[in-house]
Amino acid sequence: MTVRRPLIAGNWKMNGLRADGVALAEGIAAKAKAEAGLKCDLLVCPPATLIADVARALDGAPVAVGGQDCHMDEKGAHTGDIAAPMLADLGCRYVILGHSERRADHGESDELVKAKAQAALRAGLVAVICIGETEGERDAGKTIEVVAGQFNGSLPEGASAANVVIAYEPVWAIGTGRTPTTAEVAEVHAAIRAEARKRMGGEADSLRILYGGSMKPSNAAELLALEDVDGGLIGGASLKVEDFWAIAQSCP
Repeated sequence: MTVRRPLIAGNWKMNGLRADGVALAEGIAAKAKAEAGLKCDLLVCPPATLIADVARALDGAPVAVGGQDCHMDEKGAHTGDIAAPMLADLGCRYVILGHSERRADHGESDELVKAKAQAALRAGLVAVICIGETEGERDAGKTIEVVAGQFNGSLPEGASAANVVIAYEPVWAIGTGRTPTTAEVAEVHAAIRAEARKRMGGEADSLRILYGGSMKPSNAAELLALEDVDGGLIGGASLKVEDFWAIAQSCP
């Protein structure tokens, strides 16, 4: 059985001014530096305005920094956008792509997410590619079909377990407090792993598949114990040091 080291990633979304972000990062850094033998990798993805300050606050701590999005081009006339090399230049090692909020609010397609992921890989970043079904799609029994389609449509050429992480986020569970049953989560993650094997062969066994969608301290241990759940993409709970840390400590 392949042992995958869990990844606990905090998506801060559009939250935090400089003082807030630095305080949060310093709190996480203090915990991480004091903890010997933590059983997971840690990542925080602050808003673009906070990346430089957060990276400085985390200096010397075993916590990676990531962006929340990037453009498909390296540079150019794209007002308001951020290129993957710019994120790398700030110290980012990861970037979240295709989050359901980007897909919904900005109409991002699988094709666009794939192009952005390709740009991330060119810049040496790890692409955290988000996929997940809406409530209507789940009620229609299309969960596996939708998730498999998004996976295959969003995965860039040259994807490997070293440069890509998949995050399954049932759209209807993000920020709602609702979560699928553990059996439902296990079914979808197993299906994603099966799709990954078709594309990546045996390397798919090393691919990290995170669960995102109202993961919190009270349910983290149960979700993280599932065979194909290799960590979490944490929203609201990542904005509180104690909650984020409790989830990290829940890794088996």
